Amino acid sequence: MKFVDIKFLLSVHKLSQLPPPTLPEIAFAGRSNVGKSSLINTLVGRKGLVKTSGRPGKTQGLNFFQLADQAYFVDLPGYGFARVSQGMQNNWQTLITSYLETRTILGCVVVIMDIRHGAKVQDTQLISWLKQQKIAYLPVYTKVDKLSGNARQKNAAALDAGHTINSSQRILFSAKSGQGKEELERALASFVVIG
Repeated sequence: MKFVDIKFLLSVHKLSQLPPPTLPEIAFAGRSNVGKSSLINTLVGRKGLVKTSGRPGKTQGLNFFQLADQAYFVDLPGYGFARVSQGMQNNWQTLITSYLETRTILGCVVVIMDIRHGAKVQDTQLISWLKQQKIAYLPVYTKVDKLSGNARQKNAAALDAGHTINSSQRILFSAKSGQGKEELERALASFVVIG
């Protein structure tokens, strides 16, 4: 499965705006500025499809991208530090939680973490919550090109331990070099079951 024929569909700010549940969905979650937009752009081979920003809090709704007639990619607002009001962050949290809990066609949540930083409480909470809810998730450690081989392995092992993840369960990814792209494509394709 190649993720090439893709277009922006809509930005959802309340559950009533969700598109009909006709295609499998893959959601992308992560703290602000972990490289979520860059990962999706690399995956689909389109530099500017998902807008990247140095300003945390740029994504403010559930952004749906349609992959031909195969699936939807859903870009969730980043959590953690964002230059928006606490009220808006709380609204996002309610929207995201409701979406994840009720969307029966959700195939997987890609949980994106920056390999340069240690385990963060919010990532741990999200992973634990997804496990409790029995929602499939796929940890992806981004920005691996920014570390040397030894530092990369050390940081990956620390994140694995911090989130109780087996190294076979996660993917090391670089939007810059393309490392992990094919592995991620294969993994996502396994979650997209049509029919």
